[in-house]
Amino acid sequence: MTKFISALTVAGSDSGGGAGIQQDLKVFSAFRVHGASVITALTAQNTRRVDSIHTMPAEFICRQFDSVMCDLDVRAVKTGMLANAEIIWGVRDKISEYGVENLVVDPVMVATSGDRLLDEEAIDELKELLKVSKLSTPNIAEAEILSGRKINDMGDMRKAAEIIGDCVVKGGHLNATDVLYWGGRLYEVPSRV
Repeated sequence: MTKFISALTVAGSDSGGGAGIQQDLKVFSAFRVHGASVITALTAQNTRRVDSIHTMPAEFICRQFDSVMCDLDVRAVKTGMLANAEIIWGVRDKISEYGVENLVVDPVMVATSGDRLLDEEAIDELKELLKVSKLSTPNIAEAEILSGRKINDMGDMRKAAEIIGDCVVKGGHLNATDVLYWGGRLYEVPSRV
């Protein structure tokens, strides 16, 4: 097969099409990057709620990862919903095995609707995955969990970003301004909406 330059999304499937694998593949396509996928979970959801989640076995997730990596020229991996500690451990193992350098972690913990998408006991494992990522993209609720501090304003967002390290704290649920912490410096990125 001809080797396309590819990006791989490792995430859940959103039946509503607004997040997860479906959204990642749209973004890859918009940037003219071939998108490959490893599905970690199937969800029955829409814009208002998550009705049901069916998590894939970690072994099957790892097999999907192997199938993609042994055939495609994957230059970057982005993770989304990983659901539990066993899946996170398996994905981290594959990241190491294949020497993935360009890893972006979206620490999906809570859906916009407020539904929980990550087991409570998996948070420490997720923090370990963040340590091997180039960048993470937590929303306000996720940044509060990862930093261990409440976020009420821009000052709190900046402090949380410094604690998490190399990340974009997405401010859409607070003020529509994102905070980027990269290489020891803070940047504020206002929404263009």
